[in-house]
Amino acid sequence: MLSFSDRTPIYLYAGVCDMRKSFDGLLGLIEQARTDDPLSGAWFVFRNRRGDKLKIMYFDRDGLAIWYKRLEQGRFQWPCVKPGQEAVSIDASDLRLILEGIDLDSVHRRKRWHRPASPATLTTPTTPAMST
Repeated sequence: MLSFSDRTPIYLYAGVCDMRKSFDGLLGLIEQARTDDPLSGAWFVFRNRRGDKLKIMYFDRDGLAIWYKRLEQGRFQWPCVKPGQEAVSIDASDLRLILEGIDLDSVHRRKRWHRPASPATLTTPTTPAMST
């Protein structure tokens, strides 16, 4: 069973991947794409040329794990990627849509409120300073 949190960082490898690659080969692709530390708990998603096979590699508490899926019919639809981009970050809901066979380019998302980033990562204050 595949379970992940909505806060799990997820990266799609923009290129095509030889599905014969295992842990070391996929680690090489992750390092080449310069995304995140493979041992951080982030998920790294790879697709073959035809788009009918998908691998997800992640660090699971005490070692690396690979999840592999082959479709009997259809393809996994990757989102549009800018030229020269080796990986793209997506959220958990986007990964769920990809796994269910939904094209992310055709999805219409309604505007939603999101909690601002933590104060340590904000570059400008969101509230005026109070004097005491």
